[in-house]
Amino acid sequence: MGTWVLLLPLLFAAVAQAQGTVCSVNKTSLTVKENTNPGEPLLDIYVPEGQQVTLGPSSTLFAFRIQGNQLFLNVTPDYEANTMLLAHLECRSGDAVVTQLKVFVSVLDVNDNPPRFPYETKVWEVPEDTRVNTTVISETELEAQDQDKDDVLFYTLQEVTLGASSFFSLVGVNRPALRLDRSLDLERWPNMTFRLLARDTQEETTEPSHTATATLVLEVQPVDLRPPWFLPCSYSDAFVCIHAQYRGAVPTGHRLPGPLILHPGPVYAVDGDRGIDQPIKYSIISGNEDSTFSISADSGNLTMTKSIPNAKTFLLVVKGEQADNARYSVTQVTVEARNANGSVPHFTQSLYRGTVGLGSGVGVVIKDAADPSQPLRIRAQDPEFPDLNSAITYQITNNSNFRMEGEVVLTAASLEHAGVFYAEVKANNTVTSGTAATVVEIQVSEQEPSPTGTSPPTSPGSSRSTWTPEGRPDGGQAGDRRFSEGEMAVLGGVLGAVLLLALIALTVLVYKHYGHRLICSSGRVLEPQPQGFDNQAFLNDSDDANWAPAPSPSPSHAQPEPPEPKPPSPETPRRVPEAPATAADGGSPAAVRSILTKERRPEGGYKAVWFGEDIGAEADVVVLNTPASEAGGAGDSGSEGSGDEAADAQDAPGTDSIHF
Repeated sequence: MGTWVLLLPLLFAAVAQAQGTVCSVNKTSLTVKENTNPGEPLLDIYVPEGQQVTLGPSSTLFAFRIQGNQLFLNVTPDYEANTMLLAHLECRSGDAVVTQLKVFVSVLDVNDNPPRFPYETKVWEVPEDTRVNTTVISETELEAQDQDKDDVLFYTLQEVTLGASSFFSLVGVNRPALRLDRSLDLERWPNMTFRLLARDTQEETTEPSHTATATLVLEVQPVDLRPPWFLPCSYSDAFVCIHAQYRGAVPTGHRLPGPLILHPGPVYAVDGDRGIDQPIKYSIISGNEDSTFSISADSGNLTMTKSIPNAKTFLLVVKGEQADNARYSVTQVTVEARNANGSVPHFTQSLYRGTVGLGSGVGVVIKDAADPSQPLRIRAQDPEFPDLNSAITYQITNNSNFRMEGEVVLTAASLEHAGVFYAEVKANNTVTSGTAATVVEIQVSEQEPSPTGTSPPTSPGSSRSTWTPEGRPDGGQAGDRRFSEGEMAVLGGVLGAVLLLALIALTVLVYKHYGHRLICSSGRVLEPQPQGFDNQAFLNDSDDANWAPAPSPSPSHAQPEPPEPKPPSPETPRRVPEAPATAADGGSPAAVRSILTKERRPEGGYKAVWFGEDIGAEADVVVLNTPASEAGGAGDSGSEGSGDEAADAQDAPGTDSIHF
């Protein structure tokens, strides 16, 4: 023990001497953050006198330099390139290596790189029948890359197409696999666009934080899910459309040559999967007794193969099947055979108005001037087959610029001139041979038809469609001819003469029927009228009542002399006709009797308007002995203003205006 105590000073002295003769550093391992400025020294090197320190061959290439007796970084450290740097120090005395030191520098990672997607836009096709909860795009297809090896990426799916987020979502916040959440609908959502965002920090406010975005486009691919739909139809959900049933009427004893006109339209079906759009084939599968009807397999037009002798109703079941035979659906067509009695068709309008753009070529549909979004339909009605008559055909008889196709007007020539054209449309009932005609006014305008629906007012005088005396267009271009002033003057003179003759005839007619009344009342026109006879409640009643004429009295009964008419008053325009003098209830004392009389009658419960013996005497309203039962609303004669007396008084024509 005593010996070691004596040797310790000698040992420390040897170590101190040794340190003074070799190179040394205060630490052999240290850490630096990537992107550290290389201008700062890492450590100091103790180099004995007479020695030199250099970098050995095992040092990280180009990473360090020795300046004086200090070790410096020679490059900016990058964790993604090197996580550990080695400085090999050699102390030499001449050519001999006296000391070797190794200094290890660990590079710490710093979030200095943003994530990157390997694509900018990814388009992905998704079949429409993909099951819910299916992973549509895998994680490896969508994930972003980050050069910061220790970074964890967080993903967010943002919708670009409004409402698309209800269909797709990400499997997890760190797993960008795309999952289907609800059934796809090609009709309403043929494609959907999303923005996929990746962030290298969980919180957006963390610093530093980097993001990257990419675009995802999901295209829904059609698959055969739906059967054909007969139009028109209404959607009950995304996969079912409740289609129409059709009905029509045909005459008995006749075979119509053309397709039947059905309501709400011709038999027509489309593939329920619009992206596939398979052609539809039509057939009648039941209800076609004796093969009375046939249907075009391609168009669906229903025609008659034979006449129907008796009135009956056919319930036809029509099948619409895809051309690939994958799916089909059926509908019902009700055809009613009715007896035809030779009725004549008629148009509901004497003038139809249409519009079309200037420069329209052949086959352009004329639009309805009242609703330019709809075609102009010229339709005649037959009383026996209202709105369903398949026997009526249409044609334009006097204008070669237009033609009829069913009930629709089409252009038959290129329209190079603006203006108003007139054409006669003739309807022909091929069964009864009855005909009807109407006129269509077509405005050819440089402007597109307005969706609000009103066409500019025009007059026949501004028409550019010229007419020959035979009612057909002349051989020249329509719209080149104007009426001259002489022709207009002649036309005005003729119309004035016709108007004068009409006024004379009307005057003679009025005098013949009402002349004696005008003579009788001429002396009292200016006499003031009693104010107590007007019932204002009666005056405010609605106009245009239907007054039925009273029957002519029998020769054996005396007809009361009509009272003198009162002059018309602006406030009392209505006339109450005189009731017949005879009772309608078999002679009962309480039966209905005339309320206009020239004699006072003392019977009880009787209301009367009494006139004096002279025709010019003033009228007097008398209520004689009204019983209590009548005052209460009971009795044979009824209450005032109603009942048989009032009814007879209203039904009798030819008396002056008397108000109660």
